[in-house]
Amino acid sequence: MSFAFSMKKILLLLALPACVLVVPAAPKAPDPVFAQITDDPQLPRVLLIGDSVSCGYTLAVRKELAGQANVHRPAANCGSTKIGLRDLEKWLGSNHWDVIHFNWGLHDLGYRFASDSNTDAKGNYARPDNGGHQNVTPEQYEKNLHELIARLKKTGAKLIFATTTPVPADLHSYVKAAELPYNVVAKRVMSEAGVTLNDLWAFATPQLDKLQQPGNPHFTAKGSEALAREVAQAIRTALKAIPIGTKL
Repeated sequence: MSFAFSMKKILLLLALPACVLVVPAAPKAPDPVFAQITDDPQLPRVLLIGDSVSCGYTLAVRKELAGQANVHRPAANCGSTKIGLRDLEKWLGSNHWDVIHFNWGLHDLGYRFASDSNTDAKGNYARPDNGGHQNVTPEQYEKNLHELIARLKKTGAKLIFATTTPVPADLHSYVKAAELPYNVVAKRVMSEAGVTLNDLWAFATPQLDKLQQPGNPHFTAKGSEALAREVAQAIRTALKAIPIGTKL
C-alpha cells in the first residue's frame, strides 16, 4: 500500500462526522419540600401556605411536628396575594384542614415593570427609580387579604398569619424595609378578622445577623430551623385550642 493511498484513507476518515455518544441527562430529583405526604389518619391536618421563606422552613416544621400533625404545603412557591387569589382553591382541595398557617407579602412588595416582569430586556431589575412599581400596592394587598381570609375561614380551620420577615437591604427588585407598611396592613386585617398572628418579623429582626443570609431576605439553614420552631409552636398552640370532641 502506497504512502499516498494511506494518507488519503486517513484524511477521509478524519472528514467523517464524529460519533458522539449522547447520554440522557439524569432526571432532576424532586424537591422534598414539595413532596406530598401520606397522612396518619389519627393526626390533625395542617397546611402551610407561603413563599420561598416558608419553603425554607417547611421540612423543619414537619420534623418539629412529627407524630403530632400531618404537615402539608402546596407543591409551589405561593407567591403574592394575586397568586393566592388565583390558586387558593387548588391548594385547599376538598380535604379537611385543622390549622392553616399562611403568609403573603414578600412577593407583593417587590418591584415590577409594566410588562409584569421584575427585569427588563437588558436584565435590569425593576426599582422605584427606573419605572418599576410594587407588584401589589399596600392598598390592594389589604383588599386581597380580606378576600383570601374570607375563603380560608370557610374551611373551619384555625388560621395563623405569619408577618413578612425583614428585607434587610436593597437587592434586585427588593427595597430595604419595604415590608414595614405591608405588615402594618396585615396586622390590622388580622385583628379585624380575628386571625391569630405569628409575628415572625418581630422574632427575626433582633437576630438577623444570626438567621438571615447577608443582605438577602432569605434565611440560612439554621435561620430556617429557628423560624420552624416558632411556626411549629404556633401550630401546637392552635391545635390545643381546638375544643375536645372536635373532629380532627
